[in-house]
Amino acid sequence: MSSELLRQYLFPLSIPFTFFILLLFKWLLPPPTNQKHHHPPPSPPKLPILGNLYQIGSHPHSSLANLSQKHGPLMLLRLGRVPVLVVSSADAAREIMKTHDLVFSDRPKLKIFRKLLYDYKDVSMAPYGEYWRQMKSVFLLHLLSNKRVQSFRPVREEEVANLIADIEGSLSSASPTTVNLGERFAALTNDVVCRVALGRKYGGKRFKEILMEFVELLGAVSFGDYIPWLAWVDRVSGLDKRMDKVAKELDGFLDEVVQEHVEKRMKCDGGVDVQEGKEDFVDILLSIQKESSVGFSIDKVSIKALILDAFAAGTDTTYTVLEWAMTELLRHPNAMQRVQAEARRIAGDKLSITEDDLGQMRYLKAVIKETLRLHPPIPLLIPRESTQDTKVKGYDVAAGTRVIVNSWAIARDPLLWDSPEEFRPQRFLNSSIDFKGHDFELIPFGAGRRGCPGIAFSIAVDELVLANLLHKFDWRLPDGVEELDMTESTGLTIHRKFPLIASAALATR
Repeated sequence: MSSELLRQYLFPLSIPFTFFILLLFKWLLPPPTNQKHHHPPPSPPKLPILGNLYQIGSHPHSSLANLSQKHGPLMLLRLGRVPVLVVSSADAAREIMKTHDLVFSDRPKLKIFRKLLYDYKDVSMAPYGEYWRQMKSVFLLHLLSNKRVQSFRPVREEEVANLIADIEGSLSSASPTTVNLGERFAALTNDVVCRVALGRKYGGKRFKEILMEFVELLGAVSFGDYIPWLAWVDRVSGLDKRMDKVAKELDGFLDEVVQEHVEKRMKCDGGVDVQEGKEDFVDILLSIQKESSVGFSIDKVSIKALILDAFAAGTDTTYTVLEWAMTELLRHPNAMQRVQAEARRIAGDKLSITEDDLGQMRYLKAVIKETLRLHPPIPLLIPRESTQDTKVKGYDVAAGTRVIVNSWAIARDPLLWDSPEEFRPQRFLNSSIDFKGHDFELIPFGAGRRGCPGIAFSIAVDELVLANLLHKFDWRLPDGVEELDMTESTGLTIHRKFPLIASAALATR
């Protein structure tokens, strides 16, 4: 073959081949030394293009915990083009969420959150700054402050009483009745949040399905976030279509909720606002919008985003804790009997447990803490992002690094906990460790500026529900079931994969 023919046919082919070789070397060779970041955290080997994405399994909290055992509690991954710092120790988490909390208070820009949460207009994913501070103050003051949470007590007690009466009404005198506890817990928490946030219950099968799909999507992975030129995968897989559908349906529902409240307010005499003390969260938000009473304006999109936050934070995580707590109690009959005995002793001749009784129920509180340790609702806390170069545990961390705190791995660290894989509520009876963000051995709700503001709301529901279920009924596994399947679901919030079915009978005294 002549040299002319070689140039004609082989030279064009050499261009993409050369590009491919250069790209391969870019990924395989270590990056050039940067004196500013000469001591990064340890990293596992990575592949070209994918980086460490291939090492993230269907349950990332577990696969990342396994990786951290090999590479250390502070580990730098490369997920596609994104540098990700994985934190798996209490000491490192303390540095991230306390010592350097301000540096790590921003959120990454993720397509799914942008689409579903009104372009980051909610509290959980809003960029750190003045808008976030204003929205968080509204959220805390008007829905999640201790005073407001206490004011919702009648709603909680009424809905728990409805749950108990419903189960009791289904019991047969001849034999125990099986109860789908997961379904019941989801319905109860939905009803509580609807009443305090929206003013009334909103039910319907489709509404509940949309909420479930919404939460599931929040835990999905968009390829485009990590490898931009693979964004088309999200279209082919159907992720984009699902996001569009759920976002549209939820927005339609929230529009109806807001309009319903606007019309209710217009019907008041003289157009005055709803009577103070009887407002729900939406009424309060509309008052703020009308009067600019908090010193800044709030538009309709922000109102809808805050309502959505109330659902996401108030329903899914709350019922997840209930579901896992009953799962562990059914697996550990001695613990079940102990908390039942406590509830029945404290109740005495009363027909139910009230919130006044809960302060005495030390073992119940220990059960909830141990459940949160073994089964944190969001095992990989919502990611943060560094805003400037800093050092963590002596390692250099560059600005723009995404940070994932593995609260699940920290809560099972054998250096912190005796027999960490075992369900032992008694470990908390003489321990000052709590889950409110001050003890970094146990951070199911996060800590620092970005810690979950809804802890008091969630725990108030969980304690009252469990106390009354265990006071009123005897529980065991259904006939023929010897062991519960503990398989976890996938997503941002980790539920049981399979429904929790239990057998209930009226308590024998």
